[in-house]
Amino acid sequence: MSGILDGKRILITGVLMESSIAFHTARLAQEQGAEVILTAWPRPSLTERIAKKLPKPVKVIELDVTNDEHLARLEGLVREELGGLDGVVHSIGFAPQDALGGNFLNTPFESVATAMHVSAFSLKSLAMACKPLFPAEGAAIVGLTFDAQFAWPQYDWMGPAKAALEATSRYLARDLGKENIRCNLVSAGPIGSMAAKSIPGFGELADTWNQRSMLAWDMSDPEPTGRGVVALLSDWFPKTTGEIVHVDGGLHAMGA
Repeated sequence: MSGILDGKRILITGVLMESSIAFHTARLAQEQGAEVILTAWPRPSLTERIAKKLPKPVKVIELDVTNDEHLARLEGLVREELGGLDGVVHSIGFAPQDALGGNFLNTPFESVATAMHVSAFSLKSLAMACKPLFPAEGAAIVGLTFDAQFAWPQYDWMGPAKAALEATSRYLARDLGKENIRCNLVSAGPIGSMAAKSIPGFGELADTWNQRSMLAWDMSDPEPTGRGVVALLSDWFPKTTGEIVHVDGGLHAMGA
């Protein structure tokens, strides 16, 4: 039986652990017929080790999305491996510790700037680095967010960074749409990934989901989110762009 990504070539960032949403996205993409290439930073060897658990072998490229030299060489490295790309997954977010955990009012701008650069501006950087690899018929860019409509406990400057990511996605969708390049985000509920564990008081957020989501939410299961990403990478959403698809058990739609 053919998969919904048959013949697609997909670049995926952010595979750090087997619990990463990006890892499950890569696994599902391979199972659905895609050729996958991974990028990693700051420890490509860690990603290479985790990648061995995927159904098929993959190449891992070192990529710091804040490094112009890394971004400039990406096209050549991917072209050598896959010839081109049909899709890109942005699963990158970082904020220094003093930008998280209840320190919102005292965080210095340097830390805020780092969070914005890595977590939001990098979507544009990655899109433009990969754009020359996209075929004439277009491509799909999918990023991961955590609903920026609300102020969350302990999340602090990652909240404004995600708001900037969501706005960046809409503007990319606007400017790349004429080339049939779609840009969408998946807004995931909390998953027990490395990124989540770096947020002080993350358990408090998780408890909110356990109590309030419409559908039962399993923080240890990234697969529903990975399925959402794969669906948006596929040709089954040919006219959807600038969108945020919630894979959060329905909590975003719940009132008090």
